[in-house]
Amino acid sequence: MATMAENKIAAGSETRPSMLEKGIDYCKDTYGVTDVRRPQRLEDLEGQDKLHYDSDIKVVNILLLGFPVDIYTLINHYQTAKEIWDRVKELMEGKEMTKQERESMLYDEFDKFTSKPGESIHSYYLRYAKLMNNMNMILMSMTPMQINTKFVNHLQPEWSRFVTTTKQARDLHSVTFNKLYAFLKHNEKDAKEVREMRQ
Repeated sequence: MATMAENKIAAGSETRPSMLEKGIDYCKDTYGVTDVRRPQRLEDLEGQDKLHYDSDIKVVNILLLGFPVDIYTLINHYQTAKEIWDRVKELMEGKEMTKQERESMLYDEFDKFTSKPGESIHSYYLRYAKLMNNMNMILMSMTPMQINTKFVNHLQPEWSRFVTTTKQARDLHSVTFNKLYAFLKHNEKDAKEVREMRQ
């Protein structure tokens, strides 16, 4: 039986088989996304090849499971533990992400953005404004309708009545989310009461 140190050395070996291929979700329980598949099955390998293959799987899983989502989305497409670790070292050294990597990360954040239970409208607005500023800094383009719809539709359920009123009173094609926030802010006390009644 190989020691952990021997497994780490074997995982870095230049003679190991290529590791990942599209198809199997090794980290699905953690982030819900990853498409990697081994070109061979562990059972088909022998000796050192089997050790290299098995070690690389373990190292990749340890690496991928240990990263926060924003880093994970930048490295999950690399195929070997060495490639993953090299990219992480680049990120840690402060090398700039490419524009495409930043856009991908921000679109992902935009897609998953939602209010938190019990969060104040002001806190929600500040988090959203920060995301919008980050997107604007790299000249990502989204329509006012996309921005505004996301802002109002991802508030907690206690806001639903006020969101409907806001949509009726404001043209989401032309208004800014800053004005939507100002309009909704006036209803925060009522929304809080609705939340407390539901509890």
